[in-house]
Amino acid sequence: MGVSYMSKKEKKAKGIALQEDIRLDIPEDEIWTYQVPGLAAPHINKPYKYYNLKKAVFVIAIVVSVSLSMLFSIMALKTEPFEFNEIENGYEFSKFSNTGYLYELDIDYVSDIEYIAGNNDPATNFKVVKDESKPVTSVREFTLNCDDKITTIRIGADVLDIDGKAFYSCWALQNIEVDENNPNYCDVDGVLYNKDKTEVLCYPCNHDEYLRQKYGYEAEPFSADVTSEYERDIQTYVVPSTVKKVGEMCFNYANLRYIYLPEGLETIETLSFFKLHERQDEWSNTPSLMNIYTYKATDVADPHFTSQEALGEVYLSLPEGLKYIGSDAFSYNQNLQYAYIPSSVTYLGHHAFWDTCYKEDDQIKGVDVLNIAHSEEEFRNITVGDDWLPEYDHILFKKPVDKNFSATRKPMA
Repeated sequence: MGVSYMSKKEKKAKGIALQEDIRLDIPEDEIWTYQVPGLAAPHINKPYKYYNLKKAVFVIAIVVSVSLSMLFSIMALKTEPFEFNEIENGYEFSKFSNTGYLYELDIDYVSDIEYIAGNNDPATNFKVVKDESKPVTSVREFTLNCDDKITTIRIGADVLDIDGKAFYSCWALQNIEVDENNPNYCDVDGVLYNKDKTEVLCYPCNHDEYLRQKYGYEAEPFSADVTSEYERDIQTYVVPSTVKKVGEMCFNYANLRYIYLPEGLETIETLSFFKLHERQDEWSNTPSLMNIYTYKATDVADPHFTSQEALGEVYLSLPEGLKYIGSDAFSYNQNLQYAYIPSSVTYLGHHAFWDTCYKEDDQIKGVDVLNIAHSEEEFRNITVGDDWLPEYDHILFKKPVDKNFSATRKPMA
């Protein structure tokens, strides 16, 4: 069915009343709606009362919210220099974030940074304040992880427990000093030991610089001929004869070429000699550790000023009597020339000599033969840090190497 439309002329002829067009002048500040027959009455949307005021308040609220959000974000990102946790017998030092200008650190009491008003020099506008009613008794692992500013650490008398990884990779660290009244720890010329010196705990990464400044001597290549007089070489270290254990990460990244271990040593912990590297004006990627010697003297206490004669009989090997070699104990020492595992070893950790043997220009270099005092059957029965014993080539080394079972120690040149 079609729909017919009538013009105005047709409507007028039939007497149909015409509705005049209506023109509405709507003010610019008002919005009108048109009434549709059968729907609600039309209304006028007028401006809100106090519209401008409410709009201003809304804008201010948005600005304040955004500003507070940014402030809290910045505060969250800002790290406090010192973090401590209260524990049963005192306080645990759990984290340190250097201001960038702190070079010496006391670990004795709960501490904080106090900034000096009116001083805008970041190198001098602060001081460390201590609460002597809150003694530090413990230092957590990785507390100073990779700090590159601290040169000296002083351990207080109340510190009873220091995790072996507490000072990991503190590149600038030269020496550690321990309060003489501390019952558990001591230092030997800037190196951290337990109190009775049966365990060496931390040889600072930059200890050679401390020796250079304190004694005034420079690095001198240590003669491979051990019959010559022992040189006072900052790249040679003699572990005292009292030591039974080398602690976890003790010598990692140290600038040492030659290390002398006492024959009474029983344990070399995880990562004890990890990645020893040369250091001149700055750190390099040049491996430094070349040889490990064992000496038989029982009264060697001074790790630096010791004559070769005082060391007694010396041989090129890990110590006879050594029982435990931890995981990655000698990893990444590509300059190491010789490896011999004594028959006394009962545990050999995963990757103990990882990457001491490597391939360069299609040639195997470094420790290309593993000398083992055990027979092949005995060696397969020792405890290792991995169940994959048949493939111990890849457990101990990055590349497969020849194995010399039932080996005798290499004679001294």
